[in-house]
Amino acid sequence: MLVLLAFIIIFHITSAALLFVATIDNAWWVGEDFAADVWRVCTNSTNCTEISERFEGYSTLQAVQATMILSTILCCIAFLIFLLQLFRLKQGERFVLTSIIQLMSCLCVMIAAAIYTDRRQDLHHSNPEFYALTSEGRYGYAFILAWVAFAFTFVSGLMYLILRKRK
Repeated sequence: MLVLLAFIIIFHITSAALLFVATIDNAWWVGEDFAADVWRVCTNSTNCTEISERFEGYSTLQAVQATMILSTILCCIAFLIFLLQLFRLKQGERFVLTSIIQLMSCLCVMIAAAIYTDRRQDLHHSNPEFYALTSEGRYGYAFILAWVAFAFTFVSGLMYLILRKRK
């Protein structure tokens, strides 16, 4: 049982770390001379332009920003609640609250990655200053980490739903 508990804790911490990296790192859309995420566009790793209201599609990026942040916060809250429930729940009870919060985190990261997937072309191609730069790019590792974090938080949420507190 102790090995299972250690695995679940490590799995949850890994999910949170993936969410932090995917939210913060500047590699959602990358090319040879640029990197772009939901916060800024950088050329040659030195010249960074913050995405602001003048950026067409800013409200879409704000939705991605908000859902990624919310997903990270919910994942951390789920971990804290898991630790509290670990010592508070009676034997044989399930970690339902932890599961619900972790599945909400999963939903948020899925929404963020799906919005970015759907609107990425509109975001980068509708802004003339970045069009020539970002037209020849590919999804970066932070974007892929967001989808991996979706899978991890989903599996974690299901594990908490199935898991019963035992001796």
